[in-house]
Amino acid sequence: MTHTTEPAPRAGRGKGLHRRKFLGGMLGAGLAATAAGGTAIAFLTDAGKQKAGAATTTLTIPDLLEGTTSDGTTTFTLEARTGTAEVISGVTSSTMGYNQSFLGPTMKWTRGDTVLLNITNSLGADTTVHFHGAHVPAKMDGGPQVAFADGKTWSPVIIVEDDSTTSAALPSDYGVDDIPIILQCLAADSSGDIKYNLTGYLSSGLSYPVLCNGTNVDDTTLSFTATKTRTRFRLLNASPSDIITVQRSDGGTMTQIATDQGYLAEAAEVTSIRLVAGARAEMVMDLSADVTLQAVVTTGWVRGGSGTYDFLTVTASGSDTPDSLPSTLNTIDRYDTSDFTARTITLGQSGTTMLINGSAGTSMSSMAMISTTLGSKEIWTIKNNTQLEHSFHLHDVPYQLISINGEDPTGVELGWYDTYEVVGGGSIEIAMEFTDFSDDTYMYMLHCHLLQHEDEGMMASLMVTES
Repeated sequence: MTHTTEPAPRAGRGKGLHRRKFLGGMLGAGLAATAAGGTAIAFLTDAGKQKAGAATTTLTIPDLLEGTTSDGTTTFTLEARTGTAEVISGVTSSTMGYNQSFLGPTMKWTRGDTVLLNITNSLGADTTVHFHGAHVPAKMDGGPQVAFADGKTWSPVIIVEDDSTTSAALPSDYGVDDIPIILQCLAADSSGDIKYNLTGYLSSGLSYPVLCNGTNVDDTTLSFTATKTRTRFRLLNASPSDIITVQRSDGGTMTQIATDQGYLAEAAEVTSIRLVAGARAEMVMDLSADVTLQAVVTTGWVRGGSGTYDFLTVTASGSDTPDSLPSTLNTIDRYDTSDFTARTITLGQSGTTMLINGSAGTSMSSMAMISTTLGSKEIWTIKNNTQLEHSFHLHDVPYQLISINGEDPTGVELGWYDTYEVVGGGSIEIAMEFTDFSDDTYMYMLHCHLLQHEDEGMMASLMVTES
């Protein structure tokens, strides 16, 4: 991937992006989750009573945003705007979204495309838009240095270079057999005000509605009629902090084909897919009978949601016979880390302040700085010195899991990630290679993806310079 334009000038910057506005349920994550060529499994816990609704409504599928192509560049137009939505059934909440009042559209990018995004800020305050899963130059990544003011437009350009041929063998008819599933457990008070920061989450009288593609599923099971036998689901946990595990109500298997950063080496039969906040995965199901999907919600923070929700019933109506899945989806060469540069990233806290390597990154000047050079190969130990749940998210390059709490990764854990769970008192080892892009001005970000934790300081910067 390369870029062809400079970012829009910084305007109205003020202080660093310590406090966030809750924009459409983290569509910044959703942008890349649905756009990437391919897009944590762990212990499933008992999570309170099952909440199955009697009412049924049809699954809302985000609009597929059509771009316009000229001189080899496909342009997509987005507007970050305010609006209202029903997060709690029957109660109006103030929300934000892209091109609509809540959440936003899907974009599908094709190998070889040059993509220009014209993103206009109509929020009334500074904002940024950043990417998950896209390997792009730091000044195109949407970090705090490229915040843009209300009324301004930011126009990053990205070239898509995905040499995988696997996509052609998988369901790809958007809205028919290729379906995005955006799951959220939010926090809201009785007036519908959505909470997203520490102060909000510590207020009293909160409920924790669960949404699928923007629709509350606390008492409603959505429906989708699968007209093809094999259907692909692209999963995103867009919660501020809660963990969501997707499973079938009948205990059956799903075929996982991708993690955060792309296809697995081979398809894996799993009974659950555990997603920390910000994480993505893809799976397919070959449907000979109706299937109900469940979301098991467990709090990833001090307070949050819990319960098992029947969020989607898939009605099997296809009569076709799909081809066998490819025996190999992706070539993943596992790193030999014997000559990698080692470093430790420590997640800590002081009271309610969250730290990375002892620093509270609540502003640009206070962030811990991780410096590396182009071409470096590194192995990081992410050590959780707190008893809180964290999820470690890295911008710029994907990483491989080398160990999880001292154990070797297996199964889908051998895929590529950019967001992974670090349990209280635990640690993970990850390995990565810094390729393609260097910059001595613009940084990437690394942080906990629980919004309250990153806003309270668990945010650091990564600078990749020429060797």
